[in-house]
Amino acid sequence: MKTIEQQRGDKSNDICMAVEPGICGFSCVVKARKQNKKLVTLKIDGSECKQIQRISKSLKKITLSELFVPVRRNPVFLSAERAGCHPSCPIPVAILKAAEVAMEMALPREVRIKFELESKDGE
Repeated sequence: MKTIEQQRGDKSNDICMAVEPGICGFSCVVKARKQNKKLVTLKIDGSECKQIQRISKSLKKITLSELFVPVRRNPVFLSAERAGCHPSCPIPVAILKAAEVAMEMALPREVRIKFELESKDGE
């Protein structure tokens, strides 16, 4: 897999993200390719999760305007809901991030959720 710098050096709008969603262990690869100024094609591979496999079959593209619709009408979240995804699954958000970067609407930066223990005495 190329780094994002290598991808940008190739003047490519192909984005490839490795997604490790957590305790379920069902990692996947999200690929987004800019087709034109208003369309990105999507490919989600490598997950053994049945829900993510269903999203992969139903979600092949997203338009620029669809990237910014509210969650209740967003095609990625609607696809995740129809597929039976757990509400806290981070893969739908990763799909949107990949599409945004492919469209050059966002910078490619790593996203992370990190659990930290808080001491009882407020330290």
